[in-house]
Amino acid sequence: MAKLAEMNEKIANTVVVGYKKIENGVVEGYRKIENGVVDGFGKVTDKCVEKLFAKEGESVEEAKARLSGKQ
Repeated sequence: MAKLAEMNEKIANTVVVGYKKIENGVVEGYRKIENGVVDGFGKVTDKCVEKLFAKEGESVEEAKARLSGKQ
């Protein structure tokens, strides 16, 4: 009976380790996607500000500051 309990514990530990690997992979994949989306949104926003709202000779950061009223 002790061998059966020992074997069950080994199986349980293996399942837990496998689950943790899958969980970490999914979370890491989500973080990569999230960071890519945020970076892409920032690039699109900067281009829009540059093309639509920046005055001649004004940087994107200066235009953003002017538009937000934080000059």
